[in-house]
Amino acid sequence: MEATTGLRDTAPLPLKFEFNPKMGIDNPVLSMAEDHDFSDSWNLKQLRFCLLSKEEGKGFGFHLQQEPDRVGHVVCRVEPGTSAQLQGLQEGDRILGVNSDVVEHEDYTAVVRRIRASGPRVLLTVLARHVHNVTRAQQDNSAHFCPPLGPGVRPRLCHIVKDKGGFGFSLTHGKQSPFWLVLSAGGAAERAGVPPGARLLEVNGVSVEKFTQNQLSRKLKQSGEQVTLLVAGPEVEEKCRQLRMPLAAPLAEGWALPSRPRCLHIKKGPEGFGFLLREEKGLGGRLGQFLWEVDPGLPAEKAGMQAGDRLVAVAGESVEGLGHEETVSRIRAQGSCISLVVVDPEADRFFSMVRLSPLLFLESTEVFASPQDILAAAPLVEVTDPPAEDTAVLPALLGSRRCLLYPGTGGGYGFRLSCGPSGSIVISQVTPESSAARAGLQRGDMILEVNGCAMGAENEPARLQQLFEDEPPLCLKLAARSQQGLEAWIPPEFGEDGPLATHVL
Repeated sequence: MEATTGLRDTAPLPLKFEFNPKMGIDNPVLSMAEDHDFSDSWNLKQLRFCLLSKEEGKGFGFHLQQEPDRVGHVVCRVEPGTSAQLQGLQEGDRILGVNSDVVEHEDYTAVVRRIRASGPRVLLTVLARHVHNVTRAQQDNSAHFCPPLGPGVRPRLCHIVKDKGGFGFSLTHGKQSPFWLVLSAGGAAERAGVPPGARLLEVNGVSVEKFTQNQLSRKLKQSGEQVTLLVAGPEVEEKCRQLRMPLAAPLAEGWALPSRPRCLHIKKGPEGFGFLLREEKGLGGRLGQFLWEVDPGLPAEKAGMQAGDRLVAVAGESVEGLGHEETVSRIRAQGSCISLVVVDPEADRFFSMVRLSPLLFLESTEVFASPQDILAAAPLVEVTDPPAEDTAVLPALLGSRRCLLYPGTGGGYGFRLSCGPSGSIVISQVTPESSAARAGLQRGDMILEVNGCAMGAENEPARLQQLFEDEPPLCLKLAARSQQGLEAWIPPEFGEDGPLATHVL
């Protein structure tokens, strides 16, 4: 367990930069941070954006910790000399956003998954701890500090194939070396989605912010007949300047990409799924999980699986870095209907080159579909009006949601139940990293329904046990409760969920 005492309250300023209307914005994140000024208290009150990167086999350089009975996710340690330190992340910072997603009210394990699924680069929106605490005390506990990042701040990742007119753009630049693209009308770049007046940020995953014009020209010639550019239009550049945020590749929209990840929904047949999962070395000697021996005519082939595909995610959760046994366990936990995200060798090479996770370019709604539309009937984030109850007896309902759970490797779901007042059934304990934790169950949640059956005093223990032993998945309708008064109706022996969870990222 990581100690949280003695954490520094000091937070860094965003990287300083100058804005010249003729020259454009000098993106602070694509160069190393060197001149942090910690004396400007006004900036400590602002949201900060940290664009982190990591090398193969290494992490971003910070530790994220879960705090009990508090909203938010706190950075409890920053490793010296890492990307996290160089980009201004500080001990005690609260993480409010991961890429374009607001996570300040998300479950801790979901936040860890989002960061890991972002691949080699991630954009974090953070707020200094003491500022967060003071502001939280002045507002309602459900208030949001982090605005959602819409399309107005998203650069474009454009894949351009040379035609008889070349790539269809020329370059212009100023004294400080940012480059802008001048498009040929109807040329290859325009057809690939490059916006007029776009600033060039990267070529084939390599930043050009420090390039000279000769270096950039050589880089483009080395690309051959096709090139992938990360660009930002004038409106995106200006919006990011106003928000004091970087032009971040993990936010990029894909335009005319040569390949994308594929989501396969496979229902087990009488002869099985029809594929073999094998662990072997892939690009750069990295171990990965690859799909082979795809049997003709069986469900996997019918769903679009191809021999040599690399497995990227299971049920929407990244499996990058997981061992073979754990990956197999996650697939089996889905039962007879599985959802896999895969990339073929061409897509694997492409996303490795641009240093971005393929999951960033997969619509999230695709991941949670199934052949029987199981999850359509039980969305993970559904919020409905709470049922009418005697709120003088029970802590106030904060809303209800549905969750789908699959049994873990040991056959259990990873939570314990207790009887609350008025015959209610409540979650008294959640095992870290369990199926229940990954689905977002929290201590104090009240179970309203199990597999469509309403819970209440009329449910005998035998009937309740039978419901939980039904064939997976287990569909729960939960009502979150305010923390006030929970201690009075959760048994003392379940007052702690065990050691605080800490993850190295």
